Amino acid sequence: MKFIINTLLIIVFTVTSLNCIAQKQGTFKPKEVYRSKDLIVTQIAANTFEHTSFLQTNDFGNVPCNGLVVRNSNETIVFDTPTNDKSAEELIKWIKEKLHCKINAIIPTHFHDDCLGGLKAFHDHDIPSYAYFKTIELAKANNFMVPKNGFRDSIILKVGNEKISAKFFGEGHTKDNVVGYFPSENIMFGGCLIKELDATKGYLGDANVSAWSSTVDKVKKEYPNVKIIVPGHGARGNKKLLDYTINLFKIK
Repeated sequence: MKFIINTLLIIVFTVTSLNCIAQKQGTFKPKEVYRSKDLIVTQIAANTFEHTSFLQTNDFGNVPCNGLVVRNSNETIVFDTPTNDKSAEELIKWIKEKLHCKINAIIPTHFHDDCLGGLKAFHDHDIPSYAYFKTIELAKANNFMVPKNGFRDSIILKVGNEKISAKFFGEGHTKDNVVGYFPSENIMFGGCLIKELDATKGYLGDANVSAWSSTVDKVKKEYPNVKIIVPGHGARGNKKLLDYTINLFKIK
């Protein structure tokens, strides 16, 4: 009897230890991998990097603006350009020289400067750009740099052996805001549709405030397995960012 108990204890201890090791190995600690006065790149998962550049605004000061780089098999796809061509050139150079990767595509998630302000730099490097058809229409109407390839509702692109998606769920921050997703690491780029925790409502000049909550609710239902969410501005987080944004714009 004593032998059986000891054997069971050894088995339990071994299983517990293996689980702890597996969990530890599966935890990635984010780390800053590049910094200049205009651009910061932070690795947030094994194959995902957050890029942050800055936009000087009249109402909110010098605003940090996030984008995303996802990687597989020496290929990358970028969500949102840095805010200007100079910072975009820095990011392109970093991807090519430090990651040693090709850039398959740039995807601006809506038509504002914090998403496509550096688009000319990508075009100058012959990097294909893809955007929701309304983003293209709004960019043309505002005399901004225009993405070259349009899509309706959603698009799926290959990066190495993996895929990414960009999808329109409805209006919110703008009429054209789309959400990016990298399934292999369950990471979402929410762009300006998704708010960081404790954020204010921010700029509403092109917003559909009444639709915002229901749009984000659709996003939440579409991606139940999301682990990390990067908003357009501020700190990344988890599903709590979706709930916070839904409640922030919920009609009382």
